[in-house]
Amino acid sequence: MAHRSGQEDPERYLFVDRAVVYNPATQADWTAKKVVWIPSERHGFEAASIKEERGEEVVVELSENGKKAIVNKDDIQKMNPPKFSKVEDMAELTCLNEASVLHNLKDRYYSGLIYTYSGLFCVVINPYKNLPIYSENIIEMYRGKKRHEMPPHIYAISESAYRCMLQDREDQSILCTGESGAGKTENTKKVIQYLAHVASSHKGRKDHNIPVSVSIPSFPGELERQLLQANPILESFGNAKTVKNDNSSRFGKFIRVNFDVTGYIVGANIETYLLEKSRAVRQAKDERTFHVFYQLLAGAGEHLKTDLLLEGFNNYRFLSNGNITIPGQQDKDNFQETMDAMHIMSFSHEEIVCMLKVVSAVLQFGNVVFKKERNTDQASMPENTAAQKLCHLLGLNVMEFTRAILSPRIKVGRDYVQKAQTKEQADFAVEALAKATYERLFRWLVHRINKALDRTKRQGASFIGILDIAGFEIFELNSFEQMCINYTNEKLQQLFNHTMFILEQEEYQREGIEWSFIDFGLDLQPCIDLIERPTNPPGVLALLDEECWFPKATDKTFVDKVLQEQGTHPKFQKPRQLKDKADFCIIHYAGRVDYKADEWLMKNMDPLNDNVATLLNQSTDKFVSELWKDVDRIVGLDQVAGMNETAFGAAYKTKKGMFRTVGQLYKESLTKLMATLRNTNPNFVRCIIPNHEKRAGKLDPHLVLDQLRCNGVLEGIRICRQGFPNRIIFQEFRQRYEILTPNAIPKGFMDGKQACERMIRALELDPNLFRIGQSKIFFRAGVLAHLEEERDMKITDIIIYFQSVCRGYLARKAFVKKQQQLNCLKVLQRNCSAYLKLKHWQWWRLFTKVKPLLQVTRQEEEMQAKDDELFKVKEKQTKVEGELVEMERKHSQLIEEKNILAEQLQAETELFAEAEEMRARLAAKKQELEEILHDLESRVEEEEERTQGLQSEKKKMQSHIQDLEEQLDEEEAARQKLQLEKVTAEAKMKKFEEDILLLEDQNSKFLKEKKLLDDRVNEMMSQLTEEEEKAKNLGKTKNKQEVMMVDLEERLKKEEKTRQELEKAKRKLDGETTDLQDQIAELQAQIEELKVQLAMKEEELQAIQARGDEEVTQKNNALKQVRELQAQLAELQEDLESEKVSRNKAEKLKRDLSEELEALKTELEDTLDTTAAQQELRTKREQEVTELKKAIDGETKNHEAQIQEMRQRHSTALEELSEQLEQTKRFKVNLEKNKQSTESANKELVSEVKGLQQAKTESEHKKKKLEAQLQEFMARVTEGEKGKGELADRSHKLQTELDSVSALLEDAERKGIKLVKDTTVLEGALQDTQELLQEETRQKLNISSRIRQLEEEKSTLQEQQEEDEVARRNLEKQLCTLQAQLFETKKKLEDDVGMVEGLEEVKRKLQKDMELATLRLEEKGIAFEKMEKTKTRLQQELDDLMVDLDHQRTIVSNLEKKQKKFDQLLAEEKNISGRYAEERDKAEAEAREKETKSLSLARALDEALEAKEEFERLNKQLRSEMEDLMSSKDDVGKNVHELEKSKRTLDQQLEEMRTQLEELEDELQATEDAKLRLEVNMQAMKAQYERDLQGRDDQNDEKKRALVKQVREMEAELEDERKQRALAMAAKKKLEMDLMGMVGQIEGANKARDEAIKQLRKLQSQMKDYQRELEDARASRDEIFSQSKENEKKLKSLEAEVLQLHEDLAASERARRHAEQERDELADEISNSTSGKSALMDEKRRLEARIAQLEEELEEEQGNMELLNDRFRKTTMQVDTLTLELVAERSLAQKSENARQQLERQNKDLRAKLGELEGSVKSRFKASITALEAKILQLEEQLEQEAKERAAANKLVRRTEKKLKEVCMQVEDERRHSDQYKEQMEKANSRMKQLKRQLEEAEEEATRANAYRRKLQRELDDATEASEGLSREVNTLKSRLRRGGPISFSSSRSGRRQLQVEGTSLDLLSDDEVENKPTDANANETPAAPQPE
Repeated sequence: MAHRSGQEDPERYLFVDRAVVYNPATQADWTAKKVVWIPSERHGFEAASIKEERGEEVVVELSENGKKAIVNKDDIQKMNPPKFSKVEDMAELTCLNEASVLHNLKDRYYSGLIYTYSGLFCVVINPYKNLPIYSENIIEMYRGKKRHEMPPHIYAISESAYRCMLQDREDQSILCTGESGAGKTENTKKVIQYLAHVASSHKGRKDHNIPVSVSIPSFPGELERQLLQANPILESFGNAKTVKNDNSSRFGKFIRVNFDVTGYIVGANIETYLLEKSRAVRQAKDERTFHVFYQLLAGAGEHLKTDLLLEGFNNYRFLSNGNITIPGQQDKDNFQETMDAMHIMSFSHEEIVCMLKVVSAVLQFGNVVFKKERNTDQASMPENTAAQKLCHLLGLNVMEFTRAILSPRIKVGRDYVQKAQTKEQADFAVEALAKATYERLFRWLVHRINKALDRTKRQGASFIGILDIAGFEIFELNSFEQMCINYTNEKLQQLFNHTMFILEQEEYQREGIEWSFIDFGLDLQPCIDLIERPTNPPGVLALLDEECWFPKATDKTFVDKVLQEQGTHPKFQKPRQLKDKADFCIIHYAGRVDYKADEWLMKNMDPLNDNVATLLNQSTDKFVSELWKDVDRIVGLDQVAGMNETAFGAAYKTKKGMFRTVGQLYKESLTKLMATLRNTNPNFVRCIIPNHEKRAGKLDPHLVLDQLRCNGVLEGIRICRQGFPNRIIFQEFRQRYEILTPNAIPKGFMDGKQACERMIRALELDPNLFRIGQSKIFFRAGVLAHLEEERDMKITDIIIYFQSVCRGYLARKAFVKKQQQLNCLKVLQRNCSAYLKLKHWQWWRLFTKVKPLLQVTRQEEEMQAKDDELFKVKEKQTKVEGELVEMERKHSQLIEEKNILAEQLQAETELFAEAEEMRARLAAKKQELEEILHDLESRVEEEEERTQGLQSEKKKMQSHIQDLEEQLDEEEAARQKLQLEKVTAEAKMKKFEEDILLLEDQNSKFLKEKKLLDDRVNEMMSQLTEEEEKAKNLGKTKNKQEVMMVDLEERLKKEEKTRQELEKAKRKLDGETTDLQDQIAELQAQIEELKVQLAMKEEELQAIQARGDEEVTQKNNALKQVRELQAQLAELQEDLESEKVSRNKAEKLKRDLSEELEALKTELEDTLDTTAAQQELRTKREQEVTELKKAIDGETKNHEAQIQEMRQRHSTALEELSEQLEQTKRFKVNLEKNKQSTESANKELVSEVKGLQQAKTESEHKKKKLEAQLQEFMARVTEGEKGKGELADRSHKLQTELDSVSALLEDAERKGIKLVKDTTVLEGALQDTQELLQEETRQKLNISSRIRQLEEEKSTLQEQQEEDEVARRNLEKQLCTLQAQLFETKKKLEDDVGMVEGLEEVKRKLQKDMELATLRLEEKGIAFEKMEKTKTRLQQELDDLMVDLDHQRTIVSNLEKKQKKFDQLLAEEKNISGRYAEERDKAEAEAREKETKSLSLARALDEALEAKEEFERLNKQLRSEMEDLMSSKDDVGKNVHELEKSKRTLDQQLEEMRTQLEELEDELQATEDAKLRLEVNMQAMKAQYERDLQGRDDQNDEKKRALVKQVREMEAELEDERKQRALAMAAKKKLEMDLMGMVGQIEGANKARDEAIKQLRKLQSQMKDYQRELEDARASRDEIFSQSKENEKKLKSLEAEVLQLHEDLAASERARRHAEQERDELADEISNSTSGKSALMDEKRRLEARIAQLEEELEEEQGNMELLNDRFRKTTMQVDTLTLELVAERSLAQKSENARQQLERQNKDLRAKLGELEGSVKSRFKASITALEAKILQLEEQLEQEAKERAAANKLVRRTEKKLKEVCMQVEDERRHSDQYKEQMEKANSRMKQLKRQLEEAEEEATRANAYRRKLQRELDDATEASEGLSREVNTLKSRLRRGGPISFSSSRSGRRQLQVEGTSLDLLSDDEVENKPTDANANETPAAPQPE
């Protein structure tokens, strides 16, 4: 007990305590309050009861604290009844919502129950403690149990997967997903542990009586042990400690455990995904790198440490946080466990040491330190000790390693250059090498484990895959790794949705429920397309790969391209956050995720230092070189360097397969994983982390809700809500909810389905809320909760009523008791008082003493009574004597009848024994025949297997031939590539010649222009002659190359001849293979016809190539014309530049418009010319298409005819099979001979194939030689190009004046490039204009109208310019007025400044208002989004409800009609059967009554005879006594004593007679019991006989059911093979159901017949005269049999017609598909015809692919025909067995008829009844047959209508597709036109802006001129004032001089003033004034001359 108390009970952590769940108090509390869930920030959701409703809001009271709160109605979620508390499968919850799911998980988690089902999911919450639920006892407890029999557990999931694999032979998978720390790895371990325990092969041997010592092997190579030990190795190398988890898997893995047929493990395989290799280099705070580093440093011994050069934890830079220990674990012990596991996995000591060396080297990579040099950015390695250790561990040379790191060789052009690396580049290179080394080590480790777990001796029949991968992740910053993980989870969720949809569909089909199916897996397809789509538009991964090829691409260009391509995608959004946080957003199923695209290109390319990689590949350590063997597939430094030439070249090479990006590799591995998962039956496990603190018993609701959303659990619940998630068995539904409908179900037995229907009808539920299946009733979400409420209310009402009745009853009982007690008291009181009164009264005492003496006086009265009795007895005796005579007569009659019955019974028993013997003989015969049949079937299967083997060999040969053909096609493609390269080389030579001609022309021009420089001209002439000589040399080399090309062409012709010889050999092989079977010969004939067509197509392709050449020449001519036009344009531009500046801009506008007009005209002319030619091409191709269609139609007709012939052949073969069973042995011998001959033929074919392969190798050698020659040719061409470059350099050095010409040439080349681009654009436009010529004319009109508008605009602009000039002239006149207006303008300016300031203030206010408005808008937007969500949710629910309501109404109306008809039929049948049963019961009751009467009469007669004798004796005695009494009459007193004596004697005699009578009655009773026993035995015998007959009928029914099952299985196979035949198969199923109904009716008729036979046997005494009626019954039975045969024939004919219709339908479908493919291909050909020979080659490949597809389809059709024939044979065998059984049944029936004929003679009273029975049976069968025929006719009409509708629908589809294409073309053209118009508008706007700028400039110039004039005016005024003052002074001086008076001022001052005036005048006056001034000066000087005197 102590031990048990110390150990925890595991059942506490598995089973729910139902007593707590079914607590009546909680149930009553739930019913009393309207309890709901409301959202809560703390608990996620809280329980509350609704108190009041206020429109859209609700007042609730919290259950926890009683507080009231107001909540929106949309935020409320319903609560489940307490019955569903801690439910094991959350899909059973009636209210499926987030709150209920969270509450259920929380309750179970707090109770210690960590596992919970949610539909297909098993949800696991990490307990953060060890639970005792993983022991071997628990494994044994779950072993062999079904999932619903045991509580949820990972073992239950493993067991169901294991059992499904064994029973269904279907591969299984278990998908474990979740966040880090949720327990994925632990659950994966538990699954492997369970499988290793259950499916251990050694355990199986132990069970087979092998001794214990032998049964448990101790050797380390046991497979199960190795499988368990693989986990520690992977954990040490792939797991690490994180913040969330101490043992977090940093990689995803898919473990595939293989099993053999018996269910034993035979091998395993592990695939890994997305190893977090960056953790090996750096770790976050409080986190560790991979465990193996710490284990190695802690657990390695001294010797190992010295070998591996290990140091302390703190000496390694890559261990960012030093030695962090894990609590509860020791790294040293873990290292030892890892080493032991490696030894168990058979790792050798050398392998382990090499692995640990690589681990130590990864640590040493981090210790390599670089420093930056002083003067340069170049990195240097000051100390190389770490590098020496690293090179020692990896087997490298130190000098080469340092050189490769610090100055690696990079390819630039064709040369290699050593480029110095910076410190950052060197650090990055070292880290990248460390990560790559560790990743390669991990990959090698996984490969080595797989090699150890692989068992090639025992092949696995099936497997169970366990996927352990990270769940959906949403962080604040999500990078490339998160997108890959989320992309994986999107695919896995799509798989879950799809499987859930399939299981729901199967459930509904099994239960016969009509439901419009929705594939929920398609909901996730847009998001998956956004990530993985390759083109149209490309997805995120495709765009990332595309950016990786571009040299100058960055993360920003990638983001821009993603936004450009996917900006309009519904699942793509631009980020709401700032630019530095996120770049783009993707809306996943779990929510919106923001992604930051930093270093995505580097992560996708994963570049490495290829110099070091090659060194590692060439390492002396074999292990290291093996790790780096794929060095040619990495991205090198030269590919990430950013140089134009190298990057482009690298991209070109890598596209051919040098390396593949991380995204591509991950996508491929994911597609492989999804393919394997789709081929398995998936089981889903979702792991959830309860809190981030690693605490047990704590659950964070918000964290769990986020994980439920990310894990797809809530998505699964959403899918559940769409259907009928709650389902209950009929019996349980009736038992639980019958209380709600008390009077709906009548008393007695009733079928569960009918009872449920009546209950549902009584409950008046909406038909959309439920569906009734075959065994269950299905409900929508929330219906059961409503029913539970109703039930609880009903129970409460009943209990209240019951309590009231009980109380009333008890009260009434107590009241009656009290009343009785009162009455008793009164009586007692009265009696007591009376007794007290009479006690002393003397008379009373006398009365009490006299009373006993009063009896003596009554003797005479007694004697008189005795006389009366005696008289009555005598009367009775006479009556009994009469009755006795009658009874004797009847007894004799009954004995006679009994004898007759005994004889009949004897005859029946004899007949029964004979029948039993016959049955035994027939059963033995049947068994023998079945054994013979099984032998024959096994032989036929062996023969079929042999034929299949031969056919597989034939297919292999055909595939080999096809491979050879493909190789030949590849050689042809290579030849055509060479031709293309030849054409390109010729084009280059032509270009070179044209360049030389241009140079010569230029030289001649310069010679003419520069005659003065003769010396230079002579030098240039000499140089030109040298260049001509070199050109001649080049021409010679060209001629040589042409000769080489001729030789190459001759060799190609030889190769073509060899190809023709190979084709001849192939034809021989085809001829030999035709001898195998006739069908193959016909198919090969068809293939040859297709080859002829292919040859015709090749001729047509050659013609198209010729046309393409013509088009190329036309294109070249057009290019020349374009160049000439360009030259003319350049001249025009030079002329235009010489125009005036004022009119330059307006005329530029005019010129641009004229240029555009000319370009458009030339384009239109070109398009008209080209469209005419292409129309001809189009008509020719349309003719070709019609011819192809005709050929395809002919082929389809031939194919159909062949199929019909095959059908006829197979039908004849099937008819002959029954006769030719004896000839199979001879046929077998012939087949063996044929097999030998075919084997010899196969050997010959193999030898010929070897010869062909040798020829192929020779051709490949020739091809390599040709390629080498081609490379030499290309090298010569490059040398010629180099020579040309040198010539150009010399000419440039010698001739400086050619620089201008070269500049002109460069401009011309640029223009030429532009023109080439324009021509490419024009070619693209040409493709569109082929079908839209009319629209071109419309465009022309629009363009002309646009040109008119532009011309009008031009004229208006010219007018405006003229007006501006007039205004400019007027400005000069208005200078004076402007001076006056200046003051006003200044005032206005000041006012304007004030206005501007006011406007700025208003602007600020408006900005503030705008910000407030935006905030309000955002709030309104959030509220609007909420409203929109609620609206959409309600709208979706309403739409779904309305659709379901309409659908269900129609279904219900149809079902009601059918139900009424069925009820009528049932009622009639029940009435008839009831009548017959009543009559039978009456007859049986009458017979029994008569028998009992006869027995009772016989007994009564015997009794009466005995009583008569006794009475006679007594009579004599009494007479004698009477005589004595009469004689002694006087002596009365004496004879009193004698009389008393006689009386006593008479009493004794009476008592004796009574005892005798009782004994006689007992004996009679015993005889009656014996007779009854005999009757019971008789009835038991009859019942046994009836049971045997019933058993025989049941056996027949079982056989029929088995046959029906086989037919259904075959139908299921057919449905799987041909899903397109679903409609017709549904019709076939309906027919089969009708047939089953007919069979059921026939069985009912047989049962009725058997019942009639039983009635006849029971009533044998009354059946004699009914032979004629029975003959009629026989005739009717024969008619029924004949009718059933006819119905079977009709059914078979209908099945054949249905099969024919299927085949016709499939043929038409294929023809339609072929036609559509041809149409698409021809459309592609028409669109790509202008793109040259490459498109034609693609077209040829497409045609060849189509031919191969046709051949594959022919093979498929042949395989389908064979399968159909096999099935037809099986059905015929089944029909034969059925016919044999029918014959046996008929013989049995005949015997029973003979037996019945003997009994039919006694038929008398049941003639009318039997006639009625037969008439009703006939009418019933006639009615059923007519109904079936009507149904068949209806089905045929429906089939015809469906075929017609399908044809009409196909026509409509074609029309709509044509219209769609036309509309798409129109839309594209309109887009193009709109773009052109937009460009024109932009140009016009830019020109308008230029004109406005010019106007503004002119206005500024005018204002400047005005200001200048104002200045001049002011200076003029000043000058005039100064001149006036001077003139005044001069006048005064003159007057004074004339007067001769004294001068009052000094001469110096006057002189100075004069100078000033002169200076001013000279500076400021005009020219005229300057000329006049000297005269004034002279005039002034003359009078002053005499003054000095």
